[in-house]
Amino acid sequence: MSDHELSPTRVRLNRARVLKAAIDLADEVGIDALSMRRLAQELDVVPMALYKHVADKEDLLDGMVEEIVREIDVSVPGSGWREAIRRRVLSARRTFQHHRWARQAIESRSKPTPGVLEYQDSFAGLFLTGGFSPDLTHHVMHALSGRMWGFTQELFDSSANPKTRASPEASQGVQAEVFAEMATLYPNIAAIATSTPHDDSVVGHGCDDQFEFEFALDVLLDGFEHLQRREWTSPGRRNSGG
Repeated sequence: MSDHELSPTRVRLNRARVLKAAIDLADEVGIDALSMRRLAQELDVVPMALYKHVADKEDLLDGMVEEIVREIDVSVPGSGWREAIRRRVLSARRTFQHHRWARQAIESRSKPTPGVLEYQDSFAGLFLTGGFSPDLTHHVMHALSGRMWGFTQELFDSSANPKTRASPEASQGVQAEVFAEMATLYPNIAAIATSTPHDDSVVGHGCDDQFEFEFALDVLLDGFEHLQRREWTSPGRRNSGG
């Protein structure tokens, strides 16, 4: 038996098993630490054994992205476009929160994988079958942007929020001093940051990211629904008589 063949007691390698092991490893160590050599060690094979199932690191990442996209719940039985979109977005958010590395992986692809294109296509289809024109669907897809995948850049992170600049270990006096300085330098940020109570159980002791995400999503959906009822068209189409 060659050194890269599996012994009879081991589970035979296939692409699905390689991808699952890669996803599990990325969940543990992050995407930057993932390598073909490290993955081979996890599977107890030599690196060359992996190349029977994935062409290279890029093919591995493509396959991992495909697997992650399949975890998103895309079922829409008996629901209107709004509920279907909302449920799918929140399912995507749960998926990407579970696989923290997946956002970086999906954004690093030089071209969308078939699974990504199918997801985007079915997403647009929810609007079109819901009565949206292709023109309006084009623009609402832009407006959703990364929220389609359940993520967005948070406005107030630990470096910007005056309530979170001090470390958790800092005394109340130190935190108060830091906040007072921030409030003097950036009074508008301080005003809105203190306008709503913050739950210290939230990661980073700041805003409730899940609530803020769903709030923004609902605002967008309200706006989409309003534009659909108005039979809105973009200025370019109006000017061209489209």
